[in-house]
Amino acid sequence: MMDRLDKSRCPSLEEVGEYVGNPLFSQFCAEVKDRYQCAERIEFSYCSMEKGWNVKFKKSGKALCTVYPRESYFTAMVVVGQKEKGPAEAALPSCTAALQELYARTREGNGQRWLMVELEDRDDLYRDVFRLMDIRTGR
Repeated sequence: MMDRLDKSRCPSLEEVGEYVGNPLFSQFCAEVKDRYQCAERIEFSYCSMEKGWNVKFKKSGKALCTVYPRESYFTAMVVVGQKEKGPAEAALPSCTAALQELYARTREGNGQRWLMVELEDRDDLYRDVFRLMDIRTGR
């Protein structure tokens, strides 16, 4: 079993999925890879707020999202930068109340908002995360 804080051994994507213990994790990763034609990168973060293994997805050098594994769910971090701010805010009224609230609560720093979205079900919030990634990629 993966130890999220053990930096001595990089887990495989499958091991991260086993740690999460929710089939949504594997579905999410597969959908990101298929939809954006990108690969995952498993990295160890030393950030004091999110120390441990995470899964990063990038497209053409641009971060799409970073996935932080939890037990039974995961957190997807999507950055809304200056370029995405207008389109993201235009899309907000058609997003879930949960995402609207998260966006309003997340402070902007250096022209960016780092949205930490907790996912455990394939619901409207899940779809909202993909809408934000679509905006990041210009889809």
